[in-house]
Amino acid sequence: MERKRADIIADQLEGLIFDGTFADGERLDEVQLAKRFSVSRTPVREALLRLTQSGLVEQLPRRGVFVRQPGPVELIEMFEVMAELEAICARLAASRITDDALRDLHETNARCNAAVEAQDSDGHFRENERFHAILYRQSGNSFLQQECLRLHHRLQPFRRVQLRLRGRMKQSMAEHKAIEVALEDGDGETAASVMRAHVAVQGEKFHHLMASLKPAAE
Repeated sequence: MERKRADIIADQLEGLIFDGTFADGERLDEVQLAKRFSVSRTPVREALLRLTQSGLVEQLPRRGVFVRQPGPVELIEMFEVMAELEAICARLAASRITDDALRDLHETNARCNAAVEAQDSDGHFRENERFHAILYRQSGNSFLQQECLRLHHRLQPFRRVQLRLRGRMKQSMAEHKAIEVALEDGDGETAASVMRAHVAVQGEKFHHLMASLKPAAE
């Protein structure tokens, strides 16, 4: 399935923000961006909306759209909450997940692993998103699912960045497999524990994430 032009532009803008091309607080002009990407203003506007929803930029009334890099404390607090919410999903899913969903999870992990072997970071990221979405649904709690989706979307750019850490994709796959096995065994506590560690940003992941934000801060 061909990706929407707006999604491609949004991904490219994320990269330009993280590498410091667009600094924290800088105004993003639709006309200039349309020229930069050789498109009309419509896909640019849609891309900026996506970034606004993730919180990487903010829309200020009568002023425009500006880059907004969260500080380290704000970012860590969001990841702490995300880790706990997803741990709850995994614990609940261990007793509620359907056989069909387990097959979907297994197939998603297989595609995710193939992307790792092919060194396809974008493909891995897309399958990783599907993996987490399945668990949200299989928690059997629609309120929890919506809260997870909301925060997941907010953290999406930063989750993508941390997967670029050397060796992180393979480590992520090992964690996915451990979660899958725990779900198959109906072991909610193990599923929750592995999921919590999988999502939490700490140690080397934290330093890599902070380093990715450094160019924009400077």
